[in-house]
Amino acid sequence: MNRVERKANFRGPETANKLSYLMLSPYVMLFITFIAIPVLLAIALSFTHFNAIERPEFSGVFNYVMLLTQDTVFLRYVLPNTVMFSVIVGPGGYVLSFLMAWILTQIQRGPRTILSLILFTPSMVGSVFVSVVWGTLLSGNEAGYVNAFLLRMDWINEPIQFLLSPDHLMTVVIVVSLWSSMGIGFLAMLAGILNVNKDLYEAAYIDGIKNRFQEIIYVTIPSMKPQMLFGAVMAIVSAFNTGWIGVALSGSNPTPQNAAQLLINHIEDYGFQRYEMGYAAAVSVVLLGIIAGFSKLAYGLFSEKPERREV
Repeated sequence: MNRVERKANFRGPETANKLSYLMLSPYVMLFITFIAIPVLLAIALSFTHFNAIERPEFSGVFNYVMLLTQDTVFLRYVLPNTVMFSVIVGPGGYVLSFLMAWILTQIQRGPRTILSLILFTPSMVGSVFVSVVWGTLLSGNEAGYVNAFLLRMDWINEPIQFLLSPDHLMTVVIVVSLWSSMGIGFLAMLAGILNVNKDLYEAAYIDGIKNRFQEIIYVTIPSMKPQMLFGAVMAIVSAFNTGWIGVALSGSNPTPQNAAQLLINHIEDYGFQRYEMGYAAAVSVVLLGIIAGFSKLAYGLFSEKPERREV
């Protein structure tokens, strides 16, 4: 090997590394600009009193102390509502997405494409569409389809205020959230199931698997752990960021008697209506910590663990 070839081979990996960094630079710039810097600013503002007009004043951990000891709305309504909502909608939407994805893989490609689009559409629509569709169905007078049906069947004597009553609003929000939970995580699971090697199923039945449930547990899920991880993270993020549904349906923030008030609604209430930006930043940091913790749990459950080699 001559000197020129040795020089080219020596510079090869270095050139490839520089090219990789160049290709990654747009993503890094966007990540720093729209994620890293806002998160750092939110953390910094959470230790200040800031009304969006005057200069921020450092207040230490005052906002966090107020949140955990003096904010009665947070302690009495927001925290319990968020826990209940996330426990039901997060795992519920995740399991529902997987089941619907698995069911769709059992049918032909044409109907599967149409049904996938139908299931995915609710996750793309905004608050206006949700308000029109579910507001019409659950309107609090005789014109609402649900109330009209119940009155016609003589099951109720007067219309039920589904969207204003604290006894029903949270239930409605949970149902609508599950209805719109077939998002990008659902498509990832669908793709993952479709790409599982079919030979694995044949080998599994030879090894003793007897039914479709065992097929899912021992073959399908272990073969699509990256998609399961992605779907879990998306379900967690969605569960903590769909508070807009209660506001869209009830038409107010806070929701009536704080019946469907979630952490994200609490942030918007203090940040964009009361202009207590420092306090809103503190609540957002708490929400970020919760999402990060659950995402870490999902990563531990579904990430590929490196194999240990015996020496």
